[in-house]
Amino acid sequence: MTILAADWIAFHADRTPDKLAMVDQASGRRFTYAQMNERAERLAGYLRSAWGAQAGDRLAILAKNSTEYFEFQYACMKLGALMLPLNWRLAEQELRFILQDSGAIGLAYDGEFAERVPPLLTAPLVHLLRIDFDAAPTDDAPAYESAITTSAVRVPMDFYAAHDDPMMIMYTAGTTGRPKGVLITHGMMLWNAVNITTPSGLNHDSVFYVVLPTFHIGGLNLYANPILHLGGTNIVARQFDPGLTLKTLSDPTNPVTHMFGVPSIYLFLSQHPDFDSTDLSSVHSWGCGGAPMPVAVLEKYARRNIVIQMGFGMTETSPTVFLCDKRRALAKPTSVGKPLQHTRVRVVREDFSETAPGEVGEVVINGPNVTPGYWQRPDANAESFTVDAHGQRWLHSGDAGMTDDEGCIYIVDRYKDMYISGGENVYPAEIEQILYQIEGVAEAAVIGVPDAKWGESGLAILVVKAGSTLDPAAVLAHCRANLAKFKVPREVAFLDVLPRNAAGKVLKRDLRARFIPQSS
Repeated sequence: MTILAADWIAFHADRTPDKLAMVDQASGRRFTYAQMNERAERLAGYLRSAWGAQAGDRLAILAKNSTEYFEFQYACMKLGALMLPLNWRLAEQELRFILQDSGAIGLAYDGEFAERVPPLLTAPLVHLLRIDFDAAPTDDAPAYESAITTSAVRVPMDFYAAHDDPMMIMYTAGTTGRPKGVLITHGMMLWNAVNITTPSGLNHDSVFYVVLPTFHIGGLNLYANPILHLGGTNIVARQFDPGLTLKTLSDPTNPVTHMFGVPSIYLFLSQHPDFDSTDLSSVHSWGCGGAPMPVAVLEKYARRNIVIQMGFGMTETSPTVFLCDKRRALAKPTSVGKPLQHTRVRVVREDFSETAPGEVGEVVINGPNVTPGYWQRPDANAESFTVDAHGQRWLHSGDAGMTDDEGCIYIVDRYKDMYISGGENVYPAEIEQILYQIEGVAEAAVIGVPDAKWGESGLAILVVKAGSTLDPAAVLAHCRANLAKFKVPREVAFLDVLPRNAAGKVLKRDLRARFIPQSS
């Protein structure tokens, strides 16, 4: 039986038309569900008439966070087109590859990126739409707001899209080789919304602060789209700013109930001078994912009676796989808990047999929130999925994990970040947890570097807190007191800031390029 997809904002526009749906923090504009749905329908009408957009076409957007981003998403859904979010931090050649690989026919873009657009214009990309904010237009492309206000046609979602039909292509970062376009279906979006609702406590009255970049699956689906599924309210930040975030989370005029960030966001918030004095009592759900959280940071929030629930997910899982329940969040601070209700997870050996508790293996995932595959990449599909003896299809996460006696899962590290020292597997995330225990450490990262004796050994790369000093010998002494000998870094290096991507993850490849000699 074919299960048909639904138009979430149109549903709420009919039932609760005056309910506040979106607040654009940068511009101060506010839209009810009726207004948001009308704007998305008019935009869809423009895209159909001016761009000739049809079901199955790929429509790209290169923009920072805004309410327009979500209008564009739902306009694409109404047309049956596939939205193509573009990471504005990518280089020109990376963006050009994604646009050509996807076959995008049009591009909506922030006016501040106008100078970046001309080199990207190669067939079939011929249509443009400029989103203007504070800056005056610098090109003659059609203006987004004018396209909506002058569109004479409103296009509802009047075709029969099924849950298995793709509605988005989101390209992975492409740390090695070519980026892969992950197909995101209507069903994946729904099951992510269903999965995340119970552990986070989302409901119709929830108010969520969107700070993760919306070109990332986390920015769209943790928890902005689940909020729209429920009929709640999103406040959209242009981009993350620690001081503004603290002010927003303590604003009594529109109390935020839900917050989701990556570890670096929580780290930077906790280091802000206003953190201890800011009233955060309106927020009753704090979620985190994307990388291991330093236990020291979790404990700092816990001293303020704030329980951060650690999660895990991937673009390929839309993204939620785990969000640790509150009763385990502090008892097992390095665990992501158990899989969410409609997702199955195993930790397996190379022969796909189950690991024993405490044994490290690969985390593999099955469920209706898992992608059907990659855009025009049968090779990647073959590498990324295994069908077991029962006919079940499992996604390889590439993450090393293990279970405990209760069945809770611990994400040890990315396999590609692991290094081997003296024949022993070393997972940097474990060492980084120990480094964050040191009072003067603001940020920490560990990479494996060549070692003539052991093959590889660890290099601890630290950012020192303002006003603090760190003695490398004391850092290594702390590691020796808390780690097995083969895990203790050989050396310590210092940087002013760690390189991170837009999702807040430390770019280990950049650190390797900087600290490992090219001849090695």
